[in-house]
Formats: sequence, structure tokens, C-alpha cells
Amino acid sequence: MGQHPPASAEPGDPGPSTSVSHGHGPVGRWWQLPWLPFWWESRRSMLFDVLVALGYTAAVVLFTVPRDHPFGVPEPAFYAVAVLMGLALIGRRRRPASLCAAAVLATPVLLQVSPLPFFLYALAAYGRRRHLAMLTAAAVLTLAAIFFLPARTGLLPSYALIFFVAGPVLLGLYAGARRAVVENLRERAERLEREQILLRRQARTEERTRIAREMHDVVAHRVSLMVIHSGALEVGAADGERAAEAGRLIGDIGRQALDELREVLGVLRLDEDEEAAPRAPQPTVDDLTTLVEQSRSAGMRIELVCSGPRRPLAQATGHTVYRLVQEALTNVHKHAGNAATRIELRYGPDALRVAVDNEMPAGPVTVGLPSGGNGLVGLRERITLQGGVFEAGPRPEGGFRVAAELPMKEEAP
Repeated sequence: MGQHPPASAEPGDPGPSTSVSHGHGPVGRWWQLPWLPFWWESRRSMLFDVLVALGYTAAVVLFTVPRDHPFGVPEPAFYAVAVLMGLALIGRRRRPASLCAAAVLATPVLLQVSPLPFFLYALAAYGRRRHLAMLTAAAVLTLAAIFFLPARTGLLPSYALIFFVAGPVLLGLYAGARRAVVENLRERAERLEREQILLRRQARTEERTRIAREMHDVVAHRVSLMVIHSGALEVGAADGERAAEAGRLIGDIGRQALDELREVLGVLRLDEDEEAAPRAPQPTVDDLTTLVEQSRSAGMRIELVCSGPRRPLAQATGHTVYRLVQEALTNVHKHAGNAATRIELRYGPDALRVAVDNEMPAGPVTVGLPSGGNGLVGLRERITLQGGVFEAGPRPEGGFRVAAELPMKEEAP
């Protein structure tokens, strides 16, 4: 029967029209309260209802002289009913149906100064439809009875029904519909804001996962090569030319690792309101030759074979192929030493097949590189996101195999 809080308000939430206070008074605009006071949404609504009630009561008491009342109501009773109904206007939002029924009963006493229009408006705006229908019919019947009584002469003009009933009800229905639309729009805006926050969090999490994969691939492979070359540098320290060549390779590999790390970590320096960082070209299938040569220079036996009609790939697909080969070679460095390795790229009509097979190591591996165990997991996630199929495991004849099948997606112009 009373006014209900907006559907979007949560328990403990001050709502969009209030402000938060911590015991030091209200914070915000002057008409807002730190909580919902009684049944009002804001201080402005409370002040409006109080002013209407006091204004009506003062006008009736000061300017109305109920002499020779048509129904014989004495002046004390008239003023008592007028004051009570005037004060009842304060609670018209809280109990619109009950107070409207009281106003209908008080109409024969107050006649032309009846506050019935105020209560009908409140009932149409804040009450229930079934109560509105019943009390509107009761008000029409009451006013019609007064209109047709012989003693009503000069009391109610012919347009009394419109002024007392139709007008307030229509205005109240309009106000209630408008408030419902505003509440729905506010709820929709809050829901969209929450969804945008969730989408931003999801995008941030996905970007962090991508950065973690990129950093793992960059650091693991480049540092593995640097460790192997540094070991070769220690062994061949007596050979000045070989030592110089190993030192040059270590420097080149270190600079490449730093460049790729700057590119990956540059994304973390952006604020949310800035545009996306301009990224340098990511390594693709065309860079596999350089990757293989760096591993060969560390003493590995690697064979790179390409078959099928070669076609340009989408950047994401080419980058995924590069990272797969890089991770497979890193695992060979860690676990198989200089075991013979074969890299095969097979271009099909609809898919690209990539396989990296290494044989059993000839002896124990003494490089001693750390292993986090997340490289193959990250590869599986990366390839699954591309719509491909990933497999990794020991071969029946010995050694290890890392393979994937990626759909052929040509780069859009």
C-alpha cells in the first residue's frame, strides 16, 4: 500500500538519491539524507509533503468559516476533521489507500475544502490499482450523492467530479508511470555499469594471462640459450675466436630477450583511459629460421622441413606457431641436450600441422636449467583459443613430441 523503494536498491545501499554519512551529518546535496527517513526517498519529498499539509491546514483554519453547514456539522467538529485530514497529508505516500478512504468519508464534512484530490493523486501514484479502482468509485458515488441532495445548492459545481476525481487520478497515474520508467532506466544503467566493470576485469585478467605466457616463452627460451652458450664459452675459453663468437651470440640473444620483454611489459604501463600501446611486429613463421639457427649455434642438431603450398597466415596463427616451436626447443635444451630434433610444418588446405620431435639424449643432461612446468599448459591454452588441437607426450620409439593442428586463417587486408 505504501511506497516501495526502488528495485535497484540493495540492503544497506543508500541508493542513488541519498548520500553516505559516518555520523557527521549528511554528505551531498542539501535535500539528501544519509538514510531513507521513514517512508520518504529524500529530504525534498519530505519537505514538500510537510509544506502541503501545513499549507492546507492553515488555509482551512484561517480562511474558512463553516457557518450554517448544510449537514449541520458544528464548527469544532469541522475544524477537528480539517486539522486531522491536513496532518494526514504528511503520510499520504505511506498509507495512500487508508488515508484516501478516510478522505472520502470526511468529504461530506469538509465539502468544498476536502483534501480528497491530494489523496486520490497519492493513491494513483503510489498505491495499488485495485485500491485505486474501489476508492475512485467510492469517491464518485459520494460526490454524486452530495451533488443530487436538495441541501447541496451552491456547494458543488457541475465540474466537481472532474476536479475532485478525474484530474488527480490521471495526474497520479502519469506520475507513477514516469517514476517507474525512471527507476527502470536507473536500474538498467546500474546493471550496464556493473557489466562494464566485469568486462574490464575479464579483459584485464585475459591480458595478464597473455603477458604471463609471453614472458614465460621469452625468458625461458632466451635464457636457456644464454646458459648453454655461456657453458660453451667456459669450455672453449682457450680458443679466442670461439669464445668471441659465443660472447657475441650471448649478447645478441640477451638484446632480443630485452626487446621482447619491453614489448610485453609496455602494456602494463598504460592507464585504463589511454589507447592501446602500439605493438612491434610479433614473431611469426618467417622468424623460425633465425630461431633454429640460434639453437644450432648452441650445438643442437635441428632439421626444419616445410611441405605443402605455403600461404600467408593470420598474425595470431603465425605467432602461435612460433611460440610452439620456441617452447619445444626450450624443452629440448632443458631435458634432451643436443638430441637430434626435427621440426615439420605441413600446410594443408584447411589447417597447418606443426610437429617438433626430438630423439632420446645420448647421455645425461648436465645443463641444469630450472623448469616451472607451465610451458606446455600455456601452449595448450594458446592453441585452444586459436581453435586448434594440441598434443604433447613421449614417442613410442623414444624421445618427445610436441604437435598442434591450427586452422588456416589468412590475414584480412
